[in-house]
Amino acid sequence: MTTSPRQTVLRFLAAPTDVGQSGDQVHTGRILEWIDKAAYAQAAAWSGGYAVTVYVGNVRFSRAITSGQIVEVTARLVHTGSSSMHIQCDVRAADPITSDYRHCAECLVVFVSMRDGRPAPVPEWVPESSLERHESDEAVMRIGLRKDIERAMAEQTYSDASVAPHTSLRFLASPTDVNWGGNVHGGTVMRWIDDAANLCASQWSGTPCTSVYAGGVRFYRPIHIGHVVEVDARLIHTGSSTMHVSVHVHSGEPTSPDRTLTTHCLTVCASLGLEGTPTAVRPWEPTTDEDVALDAHARHLIRLRARGQRATGA
Repeated sequence: MTTSPRQTVLRFLAAPTDVGQSGDQVHTGRILEWIDKAAYAQAAAWSGGYAVTVYVGNVRFSRAITSGQIVEVTARLVHTGSSSMHIQCDVRAADPITSDYRHCAECLVVFVSMRDGRPAPVPEWVPESSLERHESDEAVMRIGLRKDIERAMAEQTYSDASVAPHTSLRFLASPTDVNWGGNVHGGTVMRWIDDAANLCASQWSGTPCTSVYAGGVRFYRPIHIGHVVEVDARLIHTGSSTMHVSVHVHSGEPTSPDRTLTTHCLTVCASLGLEGTPTAVRPWEPTTDEDVALDAHARHLIRLRARGQRATGA
């Protein structure tokens, strides 16, 4: 691990146990776990204490990582609020023989510093270079865009009135999922979300799938070790080769039927052909009022993301 007050670099060796269902490609859920670890290390280094993941957005997977490659995750501060730290994460991978690193994924992670169970102030981060000023401006711009996306996601209704394809996973949060605060790692929750989204997409497409984008991962409350965890994934829109899957995570005591919403995310999955490249997916047509509204919601989010890309030149 390489750490400075402004940047942290973690390196991992992609193992066979990190591989998903697509040949020798590392599961995107595992990449999200690595990102969360690097971002946490940077947040803890800057704040000087414990911090929790509250938001992960604009997750883009651009290149597959294969077993045996060296993976480098760089987490750097781009903005601070009173208690929040906005951390840009970039993932690169290389053959250990050549060390020719290539970009594979990127995202923005927001952590909040915590002390005695409450948000705690963090030192102000001030950009020192033209690149840092540019990234800081982008981070500030995305705050407004993120609020628009969160507002749009919060306005949607998810009920039993839907007839859309869906998948549910249910299991206990085990002691091996614990983070430094005694709850489940945010990265572990993102892996569960990724698993459910890709399972839902694969069941619809009839092919292996991989995540290409994840947005609006909002953490509302922690998941405690020993809780029953329910991960519900629902297809809400299809593109030519992609499927937009909305995922909700609920948890609660195993002795009670009550479940509380902990996390919500929208994941875009691509259908993969025989060569592991995106292939056409059969269209899904919504029929109920709720499903029609969610399909329109997915199209609205696509436009919002496009607005953000135009504004940042991404």
